[in-house]
Amino acid sequence: MLERFLEKCEFDSLDDFRKNYRVKVPDHFNFAYDVVDRWAEEEPDKPALLWTNDNGEEIQFSFKDMKNASDRTASFFQSIGIGKGDKVMLILKRRYQFWFSILALHKIGAIAIPATHLLTAKDIVYRCDAARIKAIIAVGDPVVTDHIVEALPDCPTVECCVSTGPMIPEGWYDFNREVAAAAPFRRPLRPNRNEDLSLLYFTSGTTGEPKMVAHDFLYPLGHIITGKYWHNLHENSLHLTLADTGWGKAVWGKLYGQWFSGANVFVYDFEKFKAADLLEIFHKYHITSFCAPPTVYRFLILEDVKAYDLSSLEYCTTAGEAMNPSVFEKWKELTGIDIKEGFGQTETTLTIGTFPWMKSKPGSMGVPSPEYDIDLVRPDGSPCAPGEPGEIVIHTDRRRPLGLFREYLYDKELTEAAYSDNTYHTGDVATRDEDGYFWFVGRADDVIKSSGYRIGPFEVENSLMTHPAVVECAITGVPDPIRGQLVKATVVLSAEYKEKAGDELIKELQNHVKNTTAPYKYPRVVEFVDELPKTISGKIRRVEIRGRKKPKAS
Repeated sequence: MLERFLEKCEFDSLDDFRKNYRVKVPDHFNFAYDVVDRWAEEEPDKPALLWTNDNGEEIQFSFKDMKNASDRTASFFQSIGIGKGDKVMLILKRRYQFWFSILALHKIGAIAIPATHLLTAKDIVYRCDAARIKAIIAVGDPVVTDHIVEALPDCPTVECCVSTGPMIPEGWYDFNREVAAAAPFRRPLRPNRNEDLSLLYFTSGTTGEPKMVAHDFLYPLGHIITGKYWHNLHENSLHLTLADTGWGKAVWGKLYGQWFSGANVFVYDFEKFKAADLLEIFHKYHITSFCAPPTVYRFLILEDVKAYDLSSLEYCTTAGEAMNPSVFEKWKELTGIDIKEGFGQTETTLTIGTFPWMKSKPGSMGVPSPEYDIDLVRPDGSPCAPGEPGEIVIHTDRRRPLGLFREYLYDKELTEAAYSDNTYHTGDVATRDEDGYFWFVGRADDVIKSSGYRIGPFEVENSLMTHPAVVECAITGVPDPIRGQLVKATVVLSAEYKEKAGDELIKELQNHVKNTTAPYKYPRVVEFVDELPKTISGKIRRVEIRGRKKPKAS
C-alpha cells in the first residue's frame, strides 16, 4: 500500500529518512476510497479493526467489512440529505460506528466534526452555531442524548439527529436499523478536490472559546509518518492508542497512519479507565504497539506490571503532554521498552518525534519530522542558539506540509495571527540541544519571567512530580513588583500527605525543587488544592489558575 504513496518506504538511518522521505500526492485523494477500499479490493480478509468493550464483547472487522459498512452508512447519510460540504458532528465515544461514519462522510465529501461525549448542552449549542452543523450522529447514551435534545431548540442549522442506541429519542433515526436497510451506495459524480475540507476539530480552549481547526482531504497523508515511522507499525501490528474518538489523537492513532501501514487497529471501548484492566487487555490480546498520554503510563507503573504477560509488546509511544523522565525510566525498567515521545497539535500531524533509528532521551520530544520545516525563534523572529528557549515555528515558503491545517474556519483574523508570511506560529516554546533534540518548555503564554530568568513550567513540574507528596501540579507565574513574576505551584497532594498541608510541607517541596533543578526555579508561592481546573480534553487551564488571588509568598 505505502509504495503507492511514497517514493521510498524503508530507510536505514535517521539521515536517510530526513533526506529521502517524499510523498506522492494523488489528484482527488480520498482516504476512504484510496486506502480502505483499496485494501478491501486487494486483501479483503485482512484484519482492520478489532473492537472490544468492558463487557467482554469483541468483533473483528476486515477491510472488506469496513468498505461494506461505510458504503451502507454513506448511502443512509445521503438518504437523509447529507451531501458534499455538509458538516456533521460525531459524538460516538469508542463505538465502532465512528469508523463507519467518518469513512462514509469522506466518501460523500462531507465534513466530519468529531466531538467528545463530555460536551454539555451549552457546548453543543456553541459548536452547532459556530460551525453551522447540519446533522449529529451520537451514541445512544441517555446523558449524551439528553444534552443534545436540550441543545436542539437553540441549534437552527441542525436538520436531523441519529443515534446508535440503545436510547433513540423521538424523531431521531436509528443508526443500526437504517444502515442495515440502506440502498446500494452510489459514489458521487463529482470527486472531492484535495483542498476541500474534510475534517473540523474544536480545540480545547485553554485560553478562550475553542477555535475551529479545518483540515483538507490531504490531512491523512500527513499521518503516514505517524503510523509507519513513529508508531513503527507493520502489517502484523495490533496497535492500541488510548483515546476517545472525540479528540484529534483518535485519528492520529486509530485510523489514518495505522491503515496506511496495514496494521490492525485495536479498540478498547470502556466507560471508566482502570490501569489493571488495560494491562489485562495487553495480556489477553497480545497487543504489539501502544500509544497513550504520559498520565496513563503514570497510572500503569503503579500497578504490578510484572504480573501480566507483555511479551508481545514491541513499541510504545506518547504524546499530548511532555513526559516526566522518571516515568520513562520506570516503564523501561518494568517492560524493557523505551517510550518514544512525539509532539504535534490539533493544527498539525506529528511535527517532532523520536523515530526508530534514534536513541531516546527521556523527556525529549525528539527531532523535526521530514514533513515539516521547523525552527525555534526569538520574539524578533531570529533563530535561537542551542539551549535557548524559543517558539516552535513551521516555515512553509518552500512547500506546504501535508497535515498542516488550512484555516481557523470563518475567522480570517485569527488565522492570519497564527499563520502569515509563510510561517505558522505554534505558540509552544522549546529548547534544542547540541544533538538537535527538542525539549518542551511550555506554551508561550505560560513561560515565566522572573528576575531576568525565563523559566519553563514543565521543568519545575517535573521536579515536583518526583516528590511522593505530589499527585499532580501546575506551575504558573504571578505578578511581583520586584521580580516581575514569581513562580507559583498549584499542587494536588496524595492522600497520605493531605493532613500535612502547611508551611512545613511547603518548605519541603521548595527545597526539593532547589535540590533537583536550578535553585532560582523553586516556587516561591505554593497552593494546595483538591483538583486542578481542566478543559474537557483534560488539559490544565493555567489561565484560570493565573486568575486566582495570589497566596502569600514564602
